[in-house]
Amino acid sequence: MSKFEPCRKKMEAEGIAPSAISAFESTFNTLASGDTGMISEATISPVDNLDKTDEMKIEVDTSLLAKTAMLKLNGGLGTGMGLDKAKSLLKVKGDDTFLDLTAKQVMGMRKEHGLKVKFMLMNSFSTSADTLSFFQEKYPSLGYEEGLEMLQNKVPKIDAKTLEPAVCEKNPDNEWCPPGHGDLYAALVGSGCLDKLLADGYKYMFVSNSDNLGASLDLSILTYFAQKDAPFMMECCERTANDKKGGHLAVRNTDKQLILRESAMCADEDEDAFQDINKHRFFNTNNLWIRLDKLKEVVDKSGGVFSFSLV
Repeated sequence: MSKFEPCRKKMEAEGIAPSAISAFESTFNTLASGDTGMISEATISPVDNLDKTDEMKIEVDTSLLAKTAMLKLNGGLGTGMGLDKAKSLLKVKGDDTFLDLTAKQVMGMRKEHGLKVKFMLMNSFSTSADTLSFFQEKYPSLGYEEGLEMLQNKVPKIDAKTLEPAVCEKNPDNEWCPPGHGDLYAALVGSGCLDKLLADGYKYMFVSNSDNLGASLDLSILTYFAQKDAPFMMECCERTANDKKGGHLAVRNTDKQLILRESAMCADEDEDAFQDINKHRFFNTNNLWIRLDKLKEVVDKSGGVFSFSLV
């Protein structure tokens, strides 16, 4: 029996989607193999330059909004801020929370362009009830829309020594945790949302964190993305002194692929290079643009299995 089998049985008993089980199995096997996920400075090169939004000369195509879904990643709790509910329900301006400002942004865009821009949330099992209640009470025009919520999957916590699923008899809910934002793709597939969006004529998806108020569905960037015919795009910013301890963009030397290196993936001896903002100049904002039809092609080709780096 493989080491992963106890986790598989536990997830199947909980009704977790096969796509999520496969994704977790890939990460589990990486961990079990002894792979640390570290990315050595010697194996990467800096990113020289990226296209700049302020240099784009684009005539925006408003019609693209009808083919675009806007999704907010909303799975995090605000426990570190004294909240026992979704972090996005923290008040940030007067009585407005992150979600208030997001709702007003979506409704304002719909009014401005006369189009019902598709709005979605990826909630976790910890944030779903609070978030849906908030929208249904304060913004019913959004709160009762079909397809508003896509639930993030959950994965079993594992014992660091045995790699067996952890057990908490007093509170079995503590045996589970959300798998993080990388679960987006498995959740889109396993929930049926990807197929539903494609069937409804959606081609593009803009993804951002629910606590990032600087993230907006920018028509210029959407038009640029469509014109490039790219399968995926990520908005990046230049690092400042305040960002030196965060992750950065890099080029993998073996295949010239753009990758992200997070702080947990950096060995102590590479820390000075990691924090050198003049060498590694760009960081990921987690504002993502996805071609849904291209994602479907990847899903079909891989059999629904998603494999990500260990962080």
